[in-house]
Amino acid sequence: MAAADELAFHEFEEATNLLAETPEAATTSRSEQLTPQGHVAVAVGSGDSYGAEDEVEESDKTAVLDRIRGSLLPRPGHNFVRHRLRNRPDLYGPFWICATLAFVLAITGNLTLLLAQRRDPSIHYSPQFHKVTVAGVTIYCYAWLVPLALWGFLRWRQGVQERLGPYTFLETVCVYGYSLFVFIPTVVLWLIPVPWLQWLFGVLALALSAAGLVFTLWPVVREDTRLAAAVLLSVVVLLHALLALGCKFYFFQPLPPAHVAPPPRATALPPSILLPPTSPWSVATPDGRSLQAQHERTLLPALPTLRP
Repeated sequence: MAAADELAFHEFEEATNLLAETPEAATTSRSEQLTPQGHVAVAVGSGDSYGAEDEVEESDKTAVLDRIRGSLLPRPGHNFVRHRLRNRPDLYGPFWICATLAFVLAITGNLTLLLAQRRDPSIHYSPQFHKVTVAGVTIYCYAWLVPLALWGFLRWRQGVQERLGPYTFLETVCVYGYSLFVFIPTVVLWLIPVPWLQWLFGVLALALSAAGLVFTLWPVVREDTRLAAAVLLSVVVLLHALLALGCKFYFFQPLPPAHVAPPPRATALPPSILLPPTSPWSVATPDGRSLQAQHERTLLPALPTLRP
């Protein structure tokens, strides 16, 4: 027993000395040495995978917010596709921007009528749920069909002008989707019942959104002829203006004029009430005198003077 204890103590002492000389060395137990060959122990770290997913999700949110800021503050010479998208277009931002804009349009359109009814009880308000469908179809069709037509036109012009390099379809959809974000706060501000202030907010939002589109498309169309570039950019701005005006006039319809009380009607008196008889001689003339007094004044001078 003493010999066994002495051997065990010396083995432990040698291992301690080895660890002291090489701290980075790792020791293996005898059970690990007896592990059959061909078996590999794998350690799974669950925390690392969740951390990587969180980092990817955080980076995606940061990219979306950065693209929204870029659409709100367009600058000449600052290409949205090259500086914001960076060849990584997404559909997450455009999809939720269009959905939010459609719901905000429908809700604010109903709130406008509800607030008007509080000011004027003669206005009848009823919930208009169909506006949600109209807003959704209009916004999504505009955000997909117009970029598709624009992308097809630029592809066709690429065959005419070899130096013309259009964006991809997803990049064009991203540009249009993020350009609509500025209308979301504008629609909320349209609840202010001041017409000139509503038009001011609308013009400002249209200018910012259209400027972002023009600054983004200009590097592509500038290689084309001046006429084609001018016509294309004019059509882009015109369609954007028609969308803004259509939303303004349909979802924020001008309210009817204030209710005016009708003039009082003459009511017939019941037959039981009799008016006192009036003599025709007591009717007043325009000069304020009675008809009887005026008649006597005109007839008395013409009568002969009677002498006794």
